[in-house]
Amino acid sequence: MLICLPPSEGKTPAPSDAPPVNLAALTAPSLTAQRTATLDALAAVSARPDATSVLKVGDGVAEEVAGNVGLTHAPAAPASRVYTGVLHAAAGLAGLADGPAGRAARDVRIFSGLWGVVAPGDRIPAYRLSMGVDLPGVGRLATAWRPHLAAALDERAAGDVVVDCRSAAYLAAWKPATAGAGAADWVTVRVVREAQGRRTVVSHNAKHTRGVLTGHLLRRAGDPPSSAEGLLDAAREIDGQVVGTEIGTGLSYRMIEATLHDPATRSGPRTLELVIA
Repeated sequence: MLICLPPSEGKTPAPSDAPPVNLAALTAPSLTAQRTATLDALAAVSARPDATSVLKVGDGVAEEVAGNVGLTHAPAAPASRVYTGVLHAAAGLAGLADGPAGRAARDVRIFSGLWGVVAPGDRIPAYRLSMGVDLPGVGRLATAWRPHLAAALDERAAGDVVVDCRSAAYLAAWKPATAGAGAADWVTVRVVREAQGRRTVVSHNAKHTRGVLTGHLLRRAGDPPSSAEGLLDAAREIDGQVVGTEIGTGLSYRMIEATLHDPATRSGPRTLELVIA
């Protein structure tokens, strides 16, 4: 099992007395050169007066963008504590016991416009950079990272199930092979809501539910799934369980069904559809 997660847009800075990032110690050391080039380019752009525009963020986060200038010296913390968005909070990566934490170290990769991929335990500083950015000096990040991520991840994914919870921008940086000797069983996770007999795509609740699934896959007893069918069986273990609470109303919602759909194209992923109500 290889679980692919997006980063969170918002990030929690490390304690001020924490040591800085050690690039050589991050997961997938083959990415060090590209990480260094991206860090240098990001620092240069973040010092410009038009930095927020180039990085496609609002002026309200200008202070965070300015912090990109000194990332090599900024305090760093485990990625599981820096990424604190909806999906990551629901997965609870920062609070895993020893066994599940070991599984997360092996099986979870968080994609990043700055780092390429990191494992939950990799120590990184908080930063502002999305994979959708065209970064001067590096180019479109998804394109720039693609060959490096292929070299780092293709062999790990081969013959295994890839549980893909990423958004489109991060998916563009790496797609597992679905044919040939290095093929993976690639499955994206879609969440829909059922109400009055109709099913609709949801956003906030989808992130939360993907996080709940991630946490379940890491904490459940037994071997991790190694195929799409095994993933479906594991997902069905949370059928009927409360998986979240609506913001505002306080009403809880449950997962009521999990189904597996065939790929739309020959090289595309299968889809694990989780229905909440």
